Amino acid sequence: MDLPRRFFEWAYEGRAEMVRRMASGEKVPPEQLFLGFTRHCPVFVSNGPAGLNGAVKGVGFIPRDECLQETIEAYLAHIDLGWRDGYSQAGLELLAKHVWGPECAARLDFSLLGSLELAKRHTWDNLRENPAVTLCYFQPPGVSFEVRGTVEIHGEGPYHTLLNAQHDVYHRPSPERWPSRPAYLVRIKEIYDNSASREGFGARLL
Repeated sequence: MDLPRRFFEWAYEGRAEMVRRMASGEKVPPEQLFLGFTRHCPVFVSNGPAGLNGAVKGVGFIPRDECLQETIEAYLAHIDLGWRDGYSQAGLELLAKHVWGPECAARLDFSLLGSLELAKRHTWDNLRENPAVTLCYFQPPGVSFEVRGTVEIHGEGPYHTLLNAQHDVYHRPSPERWPSRPAYLVRIKEIYDNSASREGFGARLL
């Protein structure tokens, strides 16, 4: 699936540009970093036994099936060396190579988004009963996108390993915690531009 151009440029290309700058060693100004991070942290809106709920969660893009194992192996090789000086910078370079590099879009399955469950509270209770989810992105002052889909929960297997490793490839690694961190695989069904613009205000893109 090809993402709509407006969403692709903002959610993927804009984020890729930021990651590549950081991976090259550039000191990105905090205000740019924090605004750019809104591409990573939408609000997950779910409904179920815990009631209508919104929770901010990090999301990542997923390699295509033919690139999945190669990416996992590269992440694990880095993680297996353990926390050390330069760990996060080396992790950024890996992410730039496998997800965010200039040629990486062809490696990714843009029908999917992935996330981790770190709290197991309201979102967890809801999605186990009702897999419908809406992801709401907002970047001040006026950019907003809405992604609707369904969630698969993975407690083991390649997607579970990938998403835990993709998190820990930059953050201090803790593979011993992976069994308690289920992965969410969001299958995208609809995308809307909710930006405060002539082209936005709920315009359906997909």
